[in-house]
Amino acid sequence: MKPSYLFLVISALSLSACSMVGVATGVGAGLGVAAAQEGGISRAANDLRIQALINEAWFNYDVEAFTKLDMTVNQGRVLLTGIVQNPEHRVEAVRLAWQPKGVTQVINEIRVAESEGIIGYARDAWISGRLRASITFDKEIESVNYNIDTVQGTIYLMGVAKSQAELNLVVEKARTIPDVRQVVSYVKIAGDREDTYTPDTTSGAGYGDGYKDGYQDSGAGLQPVEQGESGGPVQITPVERESVEWN
Repeated sequence: MKPSYLFLVISALSLSACSMVGVATGVGAGLGVAAAQEGGISRAANDLRIQALINEAWFNYDVEAFTKLDMTVNQGRVLLTGIVQNPEHRVEAVRLAWQPKGVTQVINEIRVAESEGIIGYARDAWISGRLRASITFDKEIESVNYNIDTVQGTIYLMGVAKSQAELNLVVEKARTIPDVRQVVSYVKIAGDREDTYTPDTTSGAGYGDGYKDGYQDSGAGLQPVEQGESGGPVQITPVERESVEWN
């Protein structure tokens, strides 16, 4: 049964960069658009291999424990999001994510909390879909270079931006969507140097000092600022908008 399961995982990943273990609300690009992505087909194929191996490891460990997790892999960096009921499962999910060869970083955004159910899932999927559509139809944005994942109203961005201006535009679109509680960016700027990463299982393990993609809202729009010493994720406060009714 294991080989057939792995085959299904790899086949499905060619259509979506989302985890096959959990309910996937992230939106990513597969091999079909890999040639247009930063890094090309070879990097995309390696990312799909890593994702399939992590999915298999999660499945073999305890498929029930990880049903509400989602995963995005971009250039060897693994972003884990979603919900677990047990803190030990959070630790195990991260440990297993480090196992495949080629993993350079594991970003742990897994929460220990109760699920918001089908209504919460529908809201998160709507948020991700709305942002994906918005950046896809914007000629100033290379949308295939971005992965979008939404968990309980928090948007997680991952990928490679062609410039700081492009990333600013994506973030601005994300923070103005109704029902968005927070925007967290792990997006790199094309051309930034590659830092050496070490395993970090704490929430929000981010980039090294070489990445200057922080933001602060000064009232006159988003202004780039340097991150703190910890090099954590970029967190952006959403704009106040009317909430969408999901009842």
